[in-house]
Amino acid sequence: MDAHHHVWDLSVRDQDWITGPELAPLRRDFSLADLAPEARAAGVTATVLVQTITVPEETPEFLALAARSDLVTGVVGWTDLTAPDVADTLAGLRAGLGGEHLVGMRHQVQGEPDPRWLVRPEALRGLTAMAEAGLAYDLVVKQSQLAAAVEAAQRLPGLTFVLDHLGKPPIASGELAPWADQIRRLAAVPNTVCKLSGMVTEADWDSWTVDDLKPYADTVLEAFGPGRLMFGSDWPVCRLAATYADVLAAAVDVTAELSPAERRDVFTGTAVRTYGLTVTAPPVPPQETPCA
Repeated sequence: MDAHHHVWDLSVRDQDWITGPELAPLRRDFSLADLAPEARAAGVTATVLVQTITVPEETPEFLALAARSDLVTGVVGWTDLTAPDVADTLAGLRAGLGGEHLVGMRHQVQGEPDPRWLVRPEALRGLTAMAEAGLAYDLVVKQSQLAAAVEAAQRLPGLTFVLDHLGKPPIASGELAPWADQIRRLAAVPNTVCKLSGMVTEADWDSWTVDDLKPYADTVLEAFGPGRLMFGSDWPVCRLAATYADVLAAAVDVTAELSPAERRDVFTGTAVRTYGLTVTAPPVPPQETPCA
């Protein structure tokens, strides 16, 4: 199970976050037809498709895509969390084509200048609507916004918060503090989960090694435990630093000391439980990668 990837078609709409020469390799279309061979070659047979930009049209498009796909089993979309009619919007998405695949929502909180955006009254009202709809909420935040994420999770125990990309730790610099302390605070709130994703693009793109990633993976494993940790490729963004196969291999390496049952959680079980997915995972031999 790959719990975090994207697709986009630049002929449908621009991805305005893809700017500058460093991100130039991403300025092209990436479709499920591009992903499927890489994922299936790596043993991945089910995925969660995650929003890329904050426009309302993208989510129903992704749900329709999931309805036609034998790979995408869940969609984490976007809607205006602060809108007064957010509950009605969620109900409409659920009633539309592919609505059964809607499993969560997220907002690019990392782009909000207010570090306490998540605990604004209008945001908390929207998050409450997410909980009432039975959806999870993905957190895409910077390190400086983790404190507000902790507070939001504490105030809304009925909503599962899913931290994307380990909260973007400074892997390239090798620093653990204060990120590690903030991660432990978030993990202490029981309704939180973390994605083992996005590590290679927080490391040095050209020279990263598994040894660079391991202290950060170990931190979230210790804090959340395998039962609250899920693998995500962050494809195609990961291609800036690694192939799909390399990202999965790195995740396998940093979880090598886990038992087969624990690895089944990281690579399938946690995502299935968190997002309410229907996925049948194969048995997990001790030395094989357990991706549904």
